[in-house]
Amino acid sequence: MGHSRKLKLHGFNNLTKSLSFNIFDICYARTPAQRREYIEYIDDVYNAERLTEILTHVAEIIGANILNIARQDYDPHGASVTMLISEEPVVDAERVSNREAPGPLPDAIVAHLDKSHLTVHTYPESHPDNGISTFRVDIDVSTCGRISPLKALNYLIHSFDSDIVILDYRVRGFTRDVRGRKHFIDHKINSIQNYLSRDTRERYQMIDVNVYQENIFHTKMLLKEFDLDNYLFGVDSAALPAKEQRRIREALRREMLEIFYGRNMRRV
Repeated sequence: MGHSRKLKLHGFNNLTKSLSFNIFDICYARTPAQRREYIEYIDDVYNAERLTEILTHVAEIIGANILNIARQDYDPHGASVTMLISEEPVVDAERVSNREAPGPLPDAIVAHLDKSHLTVHTYPESHPDNGISTFRVDIDVSTCGRISPLKALNYLIHSFDSDIVILDYRVRGFTRDVRGRKHFIDHKINSIQNYLSRDTRERYQMIDVNVYQENIFHTKMLLKEFDLDNYLFGVDSAALPAKEQRRIREALRREMLEIFYGRNMRRV
């Protein structure tokens, strides 16, 4: 549907738009003590209270009312938060535009949600053999109505250290116009990538797998370059021999590629 043409609905827009994505943060922590410190750090920085603050801020800046909050820190690791939210009255139609364009960055996000929910779950994990620790965040934004949750992408990606991001967006159901004609989507979309800011697109290698006739859109994002010091926990790269630095870089890159492509890679 074009943006200039007004469409009169029979009843209300009850399309369901679901955005689900996984964010992966990779770290190198070789010793048991370093791994414990890393997990403790993750549990502290992204505990249920902190995740609630992030989602509360998201709800505030997208103009949503929080109806209910459920949160939990798990033993031994991880946390979850679920929020039920409802839409505030829409005052400015421009604020609910579904046009294909990047959503604002963290200090300026604007959108509305109706009969909806936000959820976040964390999964820290590590393995002693290769020193790699991985922190995964699963986020779901489900809306019912005119608004595409894709407008919240930039804020949420910038809220976490994101080495790999795997995105799924789907529009479900249908809504009817006054003539009884069904409408299975209410906005044009070519790619999830078009909702990302320019700096994000430049930092990541991205591939799409889209099923347009089913209103299913899938994008994978892999960080192009990284500074080794941002991935070491408990040690600086300057303290490591050049050969060890290369080995760690290769191990980190292999981990990223395996997550990005969804399969184990043969070690050489």
